[in-house]
Amino acid sequence: MAKDDVHHVSDFPALVTTGSRPLTILSHLSAELGLFSIYNSPRDTKLLCLQRFVRLFAFGLSTLILVLYLASLGISDTHIGIFMTLTLLGDVVISFGMTIFADGLGRRNTLMLGAALICASGTVFALTGNYWVLAAASILGIISPNGNEIGPFRAIEESTLAHLTPQDIRSDIFAWYTLLGKAGTAMGTMFCGWMVQKLQRLDGWTSTDAYRVIFTVYAVLGLVNFMIPLILSSSCELDFAKARPKTSRYHSTETTSLLSDFQPHKVQDLKHAATVKGRESIIPSLSPSSRSTLIRLCLLFALESFASGIISGSWIAYFFTTKFALHSGALGTLFFTTNIISSASILLAAPVAKRIGVIKTMVFTHLPSAVFLALVPLTNSVGLSMMFLVLRSCTMSMDQAPREAFLTAVVLPTERTAIMGVLNVVKTLSQSAGPSVTGALAEKDLLWVCFVAAGTLKVSYDLGLLNMFVGFQAREEQEREQGLDENDVKHSTRRERIMSSEVDIGDRV
Repeated sequence: MAKDDVHHVSDFPALVTTGSRPLTILSHLSAELGLFSIYNSPRDTKLLCLQRFVRLFAFGLSTLILVLYLASLGISDTHIGIFMTLTLLGDVVISFGMTIFADGLGRRNTLMLGAALICASGTVFALTGNYWVLAAASILGIISPNGNEIGPFRAIEESTLAHLTPQDIRSDIFAWYTLLGKAGTAMGTMFCGWMVQKLQRLDGWTSTDAYRVIFTVYAVLGLVNFMIPLILSSSCELDFAKARPKTSRYHSTETTSLLSDFQPHKVQDLKHAATVKGRESIIPSLSPSSRSTLIRLCLLFALESFASGIISGSWIAYFFTTKFALHSGALGTLFFTTNIISSASILLAAPVAKRIGVIKTMVFTHLPSAVFLALVPLTNSVGLSMMFLVLRSCTMSMDQAPREAFLTAVVLPTERTAIMGVLNVVKTLSQSAGPSVTGALAEKDLLWVCFVAAGTLKVSYDLGLLNMFVGFQAREEQEREQGLDENDVKHSTRRERIMSSEVDIGDRV
């Protein structure tokens, strides 16, 4: 997108009239919340956000009922945990295989293939109750056990949004992208809860029958997700010619690290850029500095994702159903409330990040939610447990938009899809170990341990993130600094050559 295509508050004089203070405040608030940024974004950006909303709506459906559906089939808690672990392990293969080749094979084609897997999985779950058939469908297809993103979608969409969006408004776009996903999950859980309760009241209908209707809706939404990429433009695809690193004799601005305390290996990066220049392959290549950053991120995200896997949304729903006997409608309302609050809090992330930085925003908003998660099971009052869950939702998602903006900026444009795909695989792989642990503990009536352990691990992740990346610096600032350094070097070299020439002439005379 060209810089002139970006509209700012000053482009809307009707909203910033000096004589109207309420409108001035409203326009300032709209700018802070990123309304102008998302309104003036390209059509492809809006379609990608819509696609995420529809997909997360479907994932909200499966989150609320997946464990309950398997339990209604007479499957034990231990086997349910193993089932969810196998589901996430299958997603590792699907995600890695599809994202690593997405830029070479076409992002739109990859998104359509992922949507077809959603549709296929939903169809199988709606038609059969055989444990191994369901396991095969969840491993080879796409079923979300926690309401979060699985599959190749997020890595591809975030990489696409990054190159469609200028860096200065990228955090706004990612905030709305994340918010719409959360809103989709919220509406999906609400729809699922009350639809299941209504179907269960029909004569001759069992809980299993009601759950299968929900999986039918899940399959239909997969079909809708299949159709959206068909109307995306070719701008969503990576242009290798434009995305190649620009090299110079002294410095490559495309390989500048965003971390002041992790300076890139300039010579290695320049050699890497020279090696990959002109090469368009479906297999991406990573620069040395990006590999170093990727290792640190993998370690941190593996810890946080394992914690998330221990107590996913499906297990939280199971906890409230078994301990407090909440009916499906109340459960759907609870999850709707927490997701709506979580969605609203995302809008506050961008203005906070602009003032204190993305790393501090990620840490200081995520910490309280981890503490409240650990407190959820430590009471016998359903009201207090629900209150802790709601308090957790107030800040649990505020780290997502800053994190996405950080990840898309910390690596080269040609590496974004692959690196974000690798990170998603690492997160899913780590997360996959959690459900088996949870299932074994739930079988022994120790599900409360999972809440406490997850909260503790998430606190450790936050402190580690702050320690490793507290020196985060914006790309523009480093580019300006490197540009000044390069000019100084050039001018110094030129002066030395002139002085050397003058001395040589003097010697000759």
